[in-house]
Amino acid sequence: MLDRIALISDVHGNLTALEAVLADIDARGIERIYNLGDYVGKGPRGREVIELCRQRCAVHVRGNWDDFLPDPARTDDSEGMAWWLAQLGEGQGEWLRSLPFCHDFRLSGRWIRLFHASATSVHHRVRFDHDEAEFAGMFANTPATGLTGPAPTVVGYGDTHDPFYEVGPGGLTLFNTGSVGNSMDDPTPVYVILEGVLDSPDPAPFGIQFVRVPYDAEAEIAVATRMGMPELDGYVKEIRHGIYRRRVTPSYHRPARQAVAAG
Repeated sequence: MLDRIALISDVHGNLTALEAVLADIDARGIERIYNLGDYVGKGPRGREVIELCRQRCAVHVRGNWDDFLPDPARTDDSEGMAWWLAQLGEGQGEWLRSLPFCHDFRLSGRWIRLFHASATSVHHRVRFDHDEAEFAGMFANTPATGLTGPAPTVVGYGDTHDPFYEVGPGGLTLFNTGSVGNSMDDPTPVYVILEGVLDSPDPAPFGIQFVRVPYDAEAEIAVATRMGMPELDGYVKEIRHGIYRRRVTPSYHRPARQAVAAG
């Protein structure tokens, strides 16, 4: 029997999407859930998302929003930032900022590393149309990940809200989980299932599966509207149509060795 781990990321206060994804995970009988960060911001219910994730997730990793939103030194004092921060419960901001940078473990003889955005910082973004140097850098041991111990052979991350799967030289495997609460282009929530033999140093079957879960986006929009959340128009564009309020224009020509996995 192979072990299965559900990886979720970038819920961004979208409790409706999170509940739908957790229901799908439960229906598949998966009991181990790892969270790759960005619990808060963008959506209306950061407090409730944190509460539910703390109940359900075995591993928590710090995201960029988790780091900068509760930061006392943050300089962005926009209405949206102030509103999302005020929505947090007592002690939740401190909990977010205390989360570890990454999580390493072994699965089917492969050394897996999970972090939010890159091997160097939660604020350094690596998109799907990265170059070879950026690809290699995702597998490096850095001051952020820890300079000792084995370098990973498989790296999973979130941050860009754009799921992909790529295998490079030497079998190094890089994948992005996509986003549960704020998915790019296709706004349907997406998460990843890892399958293999947990903690085993020996080679064994290993799988990465992407799962999209439909949910009631209009119900989430109704909640945000009722709560008077700022930047509502931008949020509606994002979760209804997958069009970001601050549109990023990457090159959509993917490298030849890169492929998007579906499942």
